[in-house]
Amino acid sequence: MTKKLVFDEIKENHFPKLELYVPIVDRVHGDSHPEFHEVRKIFDAINEKIKAAGEEMPDLSEEFARLREITDNYKVPADVCESYEAVYNMLAEVDEAYRD
Repeated sequence: MTKKLVFDEIKENHFPKLELYVPIVDRVHGDSHPEFHEVRKIFDAINEKIKAAGEEMPDLSEEFARLREITDNYKVPADVCESYEAVYNMLAEVDEAYRD
């Protein structure tokens, strides 16, 4: 499988859930984890770039690098819910598929 096919498959699987979870997790945990506000902004930027790219592979290197920095490589805080953990796990998978 090509990089784009793997990325597209993971994107198709995760993005509908991420579009639901990210705003909720931001609302629920944003006060105690303000870094998640930035995670949401970056996710929204990634989502827009993907939609604008159509069938092309968008350049998301900068966004994923920033996500890895903000999240300490998607390390899940101890005091969060399963949805927060799911968001980090899905973002990590999308990031890995993008880089592979």
